[in-house]
Amino acid sequence: MTTDSTVTAEDGPSADGAAVVADGAVRTEAPVGDDTRARDVRQLITYALVGGSGVLLDMGAFLLLYNVIGLHEQVANILSTSLGITNNFVLNAVFTFSKRDRLLVRYLRFYAVGLTGIALTFVLLAVFSRGLGIDPNLVKAGSLPVVLVFQFVLNRKWSFA
Repeated sequence: MTTDSTVTAEDGPSADGAAVVADGAVRTEAPVGDDTRARDVRQLITYALVGGSGVLLDMGAFLLLYNVIGLHEQVANILSTSLGITNNFVLNAVFTFSKRDRLLVRYLRFYAVGLTGIALTFVLLAVFSRGLGIDPNLVKAGSLPVVLVFQFVLNRKWSFA
């Protein structure tokens, strides 16, 4: 069977939004109106919950790597963020966007978006921690919500499009 995003008026969708037409193709309807809004809200909430798990993992790993093991804050940031990115990719692929195709390509895109978070946090750590003397733990914590929102937009439009 093939998958197509077009459904004609005579096809009529099934309960799950798919329709099987005379040629045997399965066609799905894109959500419209309130369905689209509800899907968007569900995705944002799920993304935020997944992001929360990644934030906890990222911050916990950063605290361990920086405060306990004694790694440089930038090295600790790269490692902890990479761990959070990988965690979030797996959970978002399964729960938020329900995408299980082209996983390697999606992961590489997701990681590239994650690198923007590493770069943004790198700059924030350099400016606020090194430059202004603010505790790196506070700078890292403050950077997380900003990075989360920025990455949601990029991942939704590119990684999981």
